[in-house]
Amino acid sequence: MIELLDVSKLYGDKLAVDGLTLTISRGELFAFLGPNGAGKTTTIKMLCGLLFPSRGTIRIGGYDVQKQGDLARQIISYVPDQPFLYEKLTGREFLEFIREMYGMDPVQGRKRIDELIDVFELDSFVDDLTESYSHGMKQRTVFAAALLHQPEVLIVDEPMVGLDPKSQRLVKNLMRQEVARGGTVFMSTHLLGDVEELATRIGIVHRGRLIGCGTLDTLRKQAAHDGSLEDVFLRLTAEEEPAELTAKGAP
Repeated sequence: MIELLDVSKLYGDKLAVDGLTLTISRGELFAFLGPNGAGKTTTIKMLCGLLFPSRGTIRIGGYDVQKQGDLARQIISYVPDQPFLYEKLTGREFLEFIREMYGMDPVQGRKRIDELIDVFELDSFVDDLTESYSHGMKQRTVFAAALLHQPEVLIVDEPMVGLDPKSQRLVKNLMRQEVARGGTVFMSTHLLGDVEELATRIGIVHRGRLIGCGTLDTLRKQAAHDGSLEDVFLRLTAEEEPAELTAKGAP
């Protein structure tokens, strides 16, 4: 469902993503991890067609994101870490805008909007201007918009930011449901406990390169450490630090 083939991205002379090759199947909840500056956000923007790779190919559902972007974007939804809404629209008007953008049937689309308003408990504020929304209210509205056309691929960046525990549980359950119905979820997060709870596979990037990929047990074997994901993550990323930096940080 998602294919990255020898993908690299340069910003001037800075290599943000370095030869990334990765395949994610239908029905997977894939967690994409890495330290700050590892290339996660750049990779996500390339998956969504917001950036193009300097080298390599990205396919979503068989569509080349660079050459067939319009077709690829029809089957993708993206929830960024900072939810964006048009402040002079109400939440309902924003959902209607998304329905029209995807060319959904008006009757079926409005039925789906009503379902999602109920699922995300938006009814108490959905007819207010979004400029009055808290971060959590915006995040719930953006999630509803992302699921409106029942995408085949859901890409989420720090999905739990700003959500209360009840809303976090709701989002987790919805991501599980997306996978159960055959969708693919690509999640980037710093919340490693959520990754242990949700992910079918995990990829770890560092300095633009994929340094580990597989189940938690696979990564434990690679790290030679039978601990938590946090322990494994820290060990694998520490091993990738240049020797001179490791030496400077040693006591």
